[in-house]
Amino acid sequence: MTAESMTADLETAAPQNPLAADALAGLWADPPTLPVKWLYDERGSKLFDEITRLPEYYPTRRETAILRARAAEIAAVTEAEMIVELGSGTSTKTRLLLDAFVAHWETCATRLRYVPVDVSDEMLAAASEILSVDYPAIDVVPVVADFTEPHMPLPAADGPRLAVFLGGTIGNFSATDRTEFYRRLAGSLSPGDYFLLGADLIKDTGRLVAAYNDKAGVTADFNRNMIEVLRTGLDAQRLYADDFDHIARWNPAEHRIEMWLRARRDVAAYFGVLQRTWRVAAGTEILTEISTKFSRADLAAELDAAGLPVVESWTDPAGDFALTLCRR
Repeated sequence: MTAESMTADLETAAPQNPLAADALAGLWADPPTLPVKWLYDERGSKLFDEITRLPEYYPTRRETAILRARAAEIAAVTEAEMIVELGSGTSTKTRLLLDAFVAHWETCATRLRYVPVDVSDEMLAAASEILSVDYPAIDVVPVVADFTEPHMPLPAADGPRLAVFLGGTIGNFSATDRTEFYRRLAGSLSPGDYFLLGADLIKDTGRLVAAYNDKAGVTADFNRNMIEVLRTGLDAQRLYADDFDHIARWNPAEHRIEMWLRARRDVAAYFGVLQRTWRVAAGTEILTEISTKFSRADLAAELDAAGLPVVESWTDPAGDFALTLCRR
């Protein structure tokens, strides 16, 4: 495929089907790659929710413990009247923040607004409906959007806003993409707004790999679900999830875990939406996710360089995970 034909295909496919554009840009690359967001369709989001409860997967427990200990302090420091959660998923951990902010504002006339933003409309709608019932004192305003896209407009508010990005998802971004994400976020926030970021910290590589390759095989199913997303979203023939193995490995040079799908056999899949055949030989690996791990100092330096200076940073007693509060 020439650069010109690739560009033409992208321009044709992108407006109607973002998955088609990403597939064209990534599956014929060397190595083949796909954006991590396509792991999170409805089934993928449910599988990831299951992953967070696995014994090997420590990040959710560590971040939850920090939120439980510090949510009231975050509410008191920020006095935010709106919480915008980027990539909200099921919003499970967010309840700790919502509880703290409801308690903070209960004696005032201020009514908190919670704006969950996620690419999975089914999961977002279901989570938002439940939260609206459980938190009648909060206005829940869900937004179906891809917050990684170039434009990141945040809803206006009379008082301070708190943008929240939990779960260590920032590690899914390359260094270049992180810089751009911080820059765009800083541009969307107003002076006096806040940003709360959850990030996984560097630790023993054995624990890291185990967290992304659990014994029950849930993470493997989660990773292979990317093939199902391609099959259904691009009307694929001769493409099967069982033809791929899940691989998780540590990349020491980049301080990150990488998830790959390795073809068990030669694959010649035809994508009806693309009107193109994708051929990969047995043993070919497709990069589906990166998860960078940070030091607290490096993380603070990145945020400060983007105009998001750190106000406070907390970690769990084991030093596994960090929650960082920045002020625009």
